[in-house]
Amino acid sequence: MAGPGGRMAAGASGQRSMDFKGSSTRLLSRFKPERGTLWLMLTAAVLSVACSVIGPKILGRATDLIFGGIIGRGMPSGLTKDQAVRAARERGDGRTADLLSGMDFTPGKGIDFDRIGTVLLLALVMFLAAGLLMAVSTRLSNRVINRVVFRMREDVQTKLSRLPLSYFDKRQRGEVLSRATNDIDNISQTLQQSTGQLVNSLLTIVGVLVMMFWISPLLALVALVTVPLSALVAARVGKRSQPQFVRQWRTTGKLNAHVEEMYTGHALVKVFGRQEESAKSFAEQNEALYEAAFKAQFNSGIMQPLMMFVSNLNYVLVAVVGGLRVASGALSIGDVQAFVQYSRQFSQPLTQVASMANLIQSGVASAERVFELLDADEQSADPVPAERPDVVRGRVELEHVSFRYEEDKPLIEDLSLAVEPGHTVAIVGPTGAGKTTLVNLLMRFYDVTAGRITLDGVDIARMTRDDLRAGIGMVLQDTWLFGGTIAENIAYGAPKDVTREQIEEAAAAAHADRFVRTLPEGYDTVIDDEGTGVSAGEKQLITIARAFLSDPVILVLDEATSSVDTRTEVLIQKAMAKLAHGRTSFVIAHRLSTIRDADTILVMENGSIVEQGTHDDLLSAEGAYARLYAAQFAQAVAEVD
Repeated sequence: MAGPGGRMAAGASGQRSMDFKGSSTRLLSRFKPERGTLWLMLTAAVLSVACSVIGPKILGRATDLIFGGIIGRGMPSGLTKDQAVRAARERGDGRTADLLSGMDFTPGKGIDFDRIGTVLLLALVMFLAAGLLMAVSTRLSNRVINRVVFRMREDVQTKLSRLPLSYFDKRQRGEVLSRATNDIDNISQTLQQSTGQLVNSLLTIVGVLVMMFWISPLLALVALVTVPLSALVAARVGKRSQPQFVRQWRTTGKLNAHVEEMYTGHALVKVFGRQEESAKSFAEQNEALYEAAFKAQFNSGIMQPLMMFVSNLNYVLVAVVGGLRVASGALSIGDVQAFVQYSRQFSQPLTQVASMANLIQSGVASAERVFELLDADEQSADPVPAERPDVVRGRVELEHVSFRYEEDKPLIEDLSLAVEPGHTVAIVGPTGAGKTTLVNLLMRFYDVTAGRITLDGVDIARMTRDDLRAGIGMVLQDTWLFGGTIAENIAYGAPKDVTREQIEEAAAAAHADRFVRTLPEGYDTVIDDEGTGVSAGEKQLITIARAFLSDPVILVLDEATSSVDTRTEVLIQKAMAKLAHGRTSFVIAHRLSTIRDADTILVMENGSIVEQGTHDDLLSAEGAYARLYAAQFAQAVAEVD
């Protein structure tokens, strides 16, 4: 639930790591919206288990009929059961008398196949009903689980859209993706493979216990002797396994992050000959994943053979005590046969639950990682009610702005700046001076630590992020394209009703139209998210055309022309001069052609503006800009001129 300031309540962040109980309880709580379907599923499962546990008792009755027919066939007719038992005692055969007293037979009458057929038919109906009801329960279980996982994926997607940029800056992209994909898939598989079976096993244990106490309380108590031993085995093994499963999925996330980085930068890896180091790093992380997975699976895997041993011990105890009870006439052979089946039915679900321990522990470990993502601090909520300028003209003012990424490391201190509508402001300075940070503050990717930024007199912190960013077009040094046609990529930031003519006009303004028309399918050429088939400069032209088409009030170019050649850059600058008419433009660049045409050039050092003015004025001042110009731009001027 959202807390004060729109941040998520710190659930997992306050819990200790590897909190199996807390994470599993929280995972189960996500089934609350499916209570109705769960009750239907549980009802079908209860009826299914009831039919299945009644079956052995019915089959035991068939055994008694067969054995009673065999015994009765060998006795003279005309006697009653009591007379036959009394005759055996008079002969001094007490054991036989005790055995006969616990049986259902008629002296002189053989096997009644009609009654046996009726009993077997009833057993068949029970087992068929159990199977059909279990199919219904399984279908409902699958529906519930898919809905829960569907909502979890939605929650993760929504959460990712609400996380601040700082969250992604501090984490590897592949590790975050692993939580959103691998971990949720593992949760889905765990729930699919364990939920229905776990419910069925628990209901079977209850149903079998009822039947066992009904048949013989003594034998039931004998069967329960091994339960504490089973619980002890499960608790000890589970305690050793859970940390290894947590380690397994953490290592999986790190390995995915490494693979994603190496795949994205595979060209650089080859250019700089780092294949061996990359392979070595992969091998180390792969080995760590192998060790964690092996230990987790081994520790949890020994549970099943241990539970099988306990089950066999239970079987021996039941068989011995049951045999003695038959000999004493306290139970019939059919009852003992049914009880042996029940003891197996009782031990089997315990073994199944134990064998699912590794699967459940793995799923809960993944759930914990997903909950950590869902509990991460969100960006502050948009104000309610929000403010917005009556007319967006593009006047931007920074009033005593301070900002720091970390509490003890100031970056920007007491920065003030006013930019009039329609002006082009170039921001230059050494790496780490705060140029890109300034743009991030303007876009509210980060919020200022102190001071405020206004747009046409309105504090941007009082505006919704959507309203603020709707009037800003941004082109970064790192291009971003998605799988689709070039026309779709250009139209990404435009209204849905944009026409092909408008797309082509924007491409022409960005000088992308010429190279696009040389492609086999023109604007309908399909490119992937890596922009395969077009050069780095051409990709940049597509992103610039995208910004043109969005028709922003404020234009932000963060070294946007760094990937194009000098001639193309000059052409782009001419197009930008037309685009900048009536718009406020912020340009972060190191290249001369971008800087010389700006209305104002800001020189930043250590988070502060040390100089500002036009290109000629700053050169005449012979200060920081002149030194920067001499060091970086002299060659560029020669090339352009």
